[in-house]
Amino acid sequence: MELIKKLEKRVSVRNYTDAPVKKADIELMLEAVQLAPSGKNRQNWHFVIVEDRRVIQEIEAVIRKKNQTLAECIEDPNKKRKFEKLIEYALVFKRAPVTVLAFASEYRPTAMKEMLEAGLEEEAIQLERTAPGIQNLGAAMEHFCLAAADLGYGTCWMTSPNYAAKEIQETLPLDLSGFQLVAMTPLGVPGQIGERPKRKNIEEISSWI
Repeated sequence: MELIKKLEKRVSVRNYTDAPVKKADIELMLEAVQLAPSGKNRQNWHFVIVEDRRVIQEIEAVIRKKNQTLAECIEDPNKKRKFEKLIEYALVFKRAPVTVLAFASEYRPTAMKEMLEAGLEEEAIQLERTAPGIQNLGAAMEHFCLAAADLGYGTCWMTSPNYAAKEIQETLPLDLSGFQLVAMTPLGVPGQIGERPKRKNIEEISSWI
């Protein structure tokens, strides 16, 4: 099946060459984003393509600062060191020539208002946890990463820097009111690709009735 072969091209890449990413190729990736499904066809996403190294360095700086701020609140020395070491996972994007930031706007589940008005607070909380707006963004992000892989580029779906989402958004010379950072990825020509992590068996991830 040709689709499966294309899916296998997508792996998490954490090392990149300095080779530039063609603008025309990024536009093709964004065309793939356009095709992603979304509830009520809301398409509640916005992708920011960052090529400016100064902006990428500013994003790195605010993540480092937020990491240190949070680390200072950790009393246990071992836990503090462990948290501080996690910073390297949050900065993988700086190794690539392009950083892509994926934002989503608010999207409330169907019947959320009605459930609250009916006094079904606990059920409403459970409903909200399904996060359909984030699901929409996830589909768009996956389309982007798959298109990038098909064009010969590497990506690495990242959410670890989200604790600095507010600060990252403030570094951008854009008005993204109503949107929040949900995920990001480096984008570039792979320098080194590791082995694909072992996947669970089909029997572990599915049930038949």
